[in-house]
Amino acid sequence: MGTALDAASRGYSVLLLERSDFAKGTSSRSTKLVHGGVRYLGQGNIRLVYEALRERGILLKNATHLVKPQSFIIPCYNLLQKIKYLVGLKLYDWMAGRNSFGSSVSLSTKQVSEHLPGIKLKGLIGGVQYYDAQFDDARLAINLAQTATENGAVVLNYCDVNSFIKEQGKICGVTATDVLNHKTYSVKAKVVINATGIFVDDILKLDRIQHRSLIRASQGVHLVVDNSFLKTPDAILIPKTSDDRVLFIIPWYEKILLGTTDTSIDQTNIEPVALGKEIEFILDTAKKYLDPPPRREDVLSVFAGLRPLAASVKKRDTREISRSHKILVSESGLVTIIGGKWTTYRKMAEDIVNRAIAIAGLHNAECITRQIKIHGYSDNRNNTVSVYGSDEEKINKLLQQEPSLDVLLDDQFPYKDVHVIWSVREEMAMTVEDVLARRLRILFLNAQTAIDLAPRVAGLMARELNYDEEWIQRQVNQFRQLAQNYSIKSN
Repeated sequence: MGTALDAASRGYSVLLLERSDFAKGTSSRSTKLVHGGVRYLGQGNIRLVYEALRERGILLKNATHLVKPQSFIIPCYNLLQKIKYLVGLKLYDWMAGRNSFGSSVSLSTKQVSEHLPGIKLKGLIGGVQYYDAQFDDARLAINLAQTATENGAVVLNYCDVNSFIKEQGKICGVTATDVLNHKTYSVKAKVVINATGIFVDDILKLDRIQHRSLIRASQGVHLVVDNSFLKTPDAILIPKTSDDRVLFIIPWYEKILLGTTDTSIDQTNIEPVALGKEIEFILDTAKKYLDPPPRREDVLSVFAGLRPLAASVKKRDTREISRSHKILVSESGLVTIIGGKWTTYRKMAEDIVNRAIAIAGLHNAECITRQIKIHGYSDNRNNTVSVYGSDEEKINKLLQQEPSLDVLLDDQFPYKDVHVIWSVREEMAMTVEDVLARRLRILFLNAQTAIDLAPRVAGLMARELNYDEEWIQRQVNQFRQLAQNYSIKSN
């Protein structure tokens, strides 16, 4: 998405093809943080942290409706630990410079207990408070698609690339199949970019069958529970778990998000499933800090995502593999990007378009995405459903035209029937899953509620798209089957 926007805004003709829905894979399954990476600082990856902090500031400036400053507190249980984190976070503040969201401060035991009323007090000697940012990953992807089209790009979901067109061994286009109507198309291009995350190896094998894998997948799992377990706007960072991981406990859409894990996975899958041991690890870790702690039966949703990490023959532990990105060019001219993280998507896109320009011999044009406001950008932070930003006004006009759509889908969420219709008309939602998983996020917040809403959403979509009862039933059945993987009862 970032690459399509970058290239289109420079004046190039751009086509983006997505096999599934936008952000169907890893891009909708993050920890919802726009951050420099405190852990990367601890690993000594200064360059990545500095770049990410700069990009964090740019993203906050250009997508105010989706990116919000977030306070984090590290509870400390010995003095040396507290001093170490405070010194490290002061360095983090200094590196952020004018992009800082606030100064890190030392907190007393009393202050920590006031900020975090559910925190376990036994052995607590205080804490450190620092600031990063939170966002909605899937919503940002959708808004990036809209911004790209506004700058002249063509973006298509449900369009699967199945082969390359070559002339004298060089790639000059692709053949792609519309997944929904099964029509196949041939498209010529001066340069083809492979920005497919965990699936880059699949695309590279279309170019060269003997291709050696470049990606090692690392699975990250998150649990969502009711916000009664952390009645505060502050998030918690647990900097060192029992197996040297980092765990976040974060307020998100009136719920609490707990994660993540870092499990090496051999097989890539568009719908990865949380392992039982990952669920237990998160709950066991939370138990050491929250009182009362969430139990299995308290989990409203569980979701897993696969990180596309650059493979390393020496580093067998995925926790130690760098999150920085790399750009590779095949003999055929295929440009591939691997690694990276959400926070640095814009810089990754700038780098890959610069490389593509050189490879294809295109006229040079400067990157301007530092200044481009993302679709929905708004200075008004008092919107009822703030993630829509400036689109909120258009949604209200739609309600005036069709007042029958002014009905809440569910009391837990601020979304109405009108938001389902909006998803179809303006955000390219094609399935019930597209709406409930990535446009409204309900599947990620409460799997059972999403299952219950599936027939209603299918009915609204069918009326809008002129589909029949058979389509409704098929969609409901498919969604219910998929949603079982988001329910802890099924794991």
